[in-house]
Amino acid sequence: MTRSSAHVPQPTVATGVPRLMTPARFLGLALVAGLALVTGCTAEPAPVPPRDREVPAGGFRLVAFDSCPEALQQLRTAAKAYVGPWGFGPNGDIRTFAGAEQAAGPATAMRTDAAPKSYSGTNTHEAGADEPDLVKTDGKRIVTVQHGKLYVVDPATRQLTGELKLAPGADGFRGGEDSLLLHGDRALVLLGDGWAGMGKPAIRGGDARVADAPTPDGIIGPRLIMVDLSDAPKIIGEYRIDGNLVDARQVGTTVRVVVRSAPRLDFPHPQRATEEQRTAANREIIDNATLDDWLPRYEVTSGGRTSAGRVGCERISRPAAYSGTSLVTMLSFNLGAATLGAGDPVSVIADGDTVYSNGPRLYVANDQRWRVLPMLRARNVAPDPKDETTDIYQFDISGAGAPRYVADASVPGWLINQYAMSEWDGHLRVATTSGRTWGDKPNSTSSVHVLRADGRTLTHVGKVTGLGKGERIYAVRFVGGTGYVVTFRQTDPLYTVDLRDPGAPKVTGELKINGYSAYLHPAGEGRLLGVGQEASAQGRVQGTQLSLFDVSDPTKPTRLAQYHVKQGHSEAEFDPHAFLYWPAERLVVVPLTVYGKGLPSNVAVALRADDGGFTEVGTIDHTPGTGRPEDLTPIRRSLVIDGVLWTVSAGGLKATSLSTMTTLGWLRTA
Repeated sequence: MTRSSAHVPQPTVATGVPRLMTPARFLGLALVAGLALVTGCTAEPAPVPPRDREVPAGGFRLVAFDSCPEALQQLRTAAKAYVGPWGFGPNGDIRTFAGAEQAAGPATAMRTDAAPKSYSGTNTHEAGADEPDLVKTDGKRIVTVQHGKLYVVDPATRQLTGELKLAPGADGFRGGEDSLLLHGDRALVLLGDGWAGMGKPAIRGGDARVADAPTPDGIIGPRLIMVDLSDAPKIIGEYRIDGNLVDARQVGTTVRVVVRSAPRLDFPHPQRATEEQRTAANREIIDNATLDDWLPRYEVTSGGRTSAGRVGCERISRPAAYSGTSLVTMLSFNLGAATLGAGDPVSVIADGDTVYSNGPRLYVANDQRWRVLPMLRARNVAPDPKDETTDIYQFDISGAGAPRYVADASVPGWLINQYAMSEWDGHLRVATTSGRTWGDKPNSTSSVHVLRADGRTLTHVGKVTGLGKGERIYAVRFVGGTGYVVTFRQTDPLYTVDLRDPGAPKVTGELKINGYSAYLHPAGEGRLLGVGQEASAQGRVQGTQLSLFDVSDPTKPTRLAQYHVKQGHSEAEFDPHAFLYWPAERLVVVPLTVYGKGLPSNVAVALRADDGGFTEVGTIDHTPGTGRPEDLTPIRRSLVIDGVLWTVSAGGLKATSLSTMTTLGWLRTA
């Protein structure tokens, strides 16, 4: 789950750093680059996770340990093979923690129970698998979280009916992105753990991040808070676990939360020691570590009482090869229950960066580049193809109980985001980029892999390769038996891929235009919307562009219309939750920040998209009434409820008539 309001991607052509970069990954790469200068002088080869001979290759490779002592022994062995003079990987053991948190009391609230005729929900990848976001609506209420506070709005009366402080210092910058999920009168709020919630582990031995303060028992990680919305919003349960929030999915009343953690090991950095001496000392620390140093701890608070626990070693499984430096834990919560409970955790010794779910199944993907490739590059070592692989773990979440591991597989290359995966007709389609994307002579190429997902195994059955040579993927969308892949370096090839025969996928069409689409959205039969950046013939970006593509003939995709905002950037380019498409009126709404002379302007633009082009319906800003340009607040989200367009920013919510685009109300939350 990756999220920030402060970031505006500004791509360049000459660099190999991914153009759609979260602040956490930008920070992580900066730290990697700095520490790589230190580690580059060593001749020690890059670490290779040891092969577990007890786990068969292929098929069902994920198995449990026979005992807790065996788990400890193998974790020590794996971690020792990976640890270096600065801790785990090139990123060392640097960390910073923010201030403590505590819950605040509820505010008085009233609401109407009259449901409107129609409303839009969160823009999600798959219908039936809801995703956490900063605002939710069920048509009867709007619930949003901003800066550690929860607000409830009655869309019928356009009144703020509830306010709940979830964390102290809520008016300040906490570093992470808060989000929530909604079902009936219950909301599950996921309070981000600072920069740690968007990057690699903040627990000791991980990257440098800002994380929330530990609990009295030392737990550092996200807070999950269940809120009762039936009257005045009030907290009825809290859950805290070691690690970093990766993402979550909701199917019905059941929420699955994916958390990544690292062993709690303190690695000293003696100033006068050699790298060999530091490495030897770190391995000794691992030799003396206990199993408790790896097992994630959690706390549950309900009814004024707090209980603590740890994920048991019997709930931890491992693949054939692993580093012992990271665990992925999946938690399960029922929003229809009276309390949160202990989460029924299931853990895997693996890393995890990307979560995708189609409802019955959930996939966790592990991108190896951020851990291995910076070290190889710093040591001037050419990467081996196996260093650019993505491991994918499939879980069955169709039941209400704990998720059941089904299968795992590896694909060459790396994923841009969850939209690079899609399960359809019993097959998982995965789009990846492999090779060097930086420098004067990049050798990158992209592919689409098809794996049979029969409920027992993930088996490679087909692939199509050679897309976008020297480029990387910027956007992917799978619609039924067709895949749409955008690659870019100087021009934007939009590829159409026929996936109806899983064993023989093939590229059927290609459209080259300047610029690129960073997000693709189905817009009815034979139509596809794209939002991204316009660019010059040399690949220099020139501002936000929206495109309407005709893909009715997959052999001849064409662009019917373009809308270009010079020097503009949109959050929808890197977070699809910021994109709204209302099919009833073919309405597209995207937030825009436009740079020019002086301060940037922040608006949401509403467009009607049809074969005749884009027609601007209106623009909305969130000026709080001062009249000063510097008070314009970036709009983050938009939604429709019964003919009213609601826009959400850190400053408040605005109601705008869809028919006249006049302001109907402004609710301040800042």
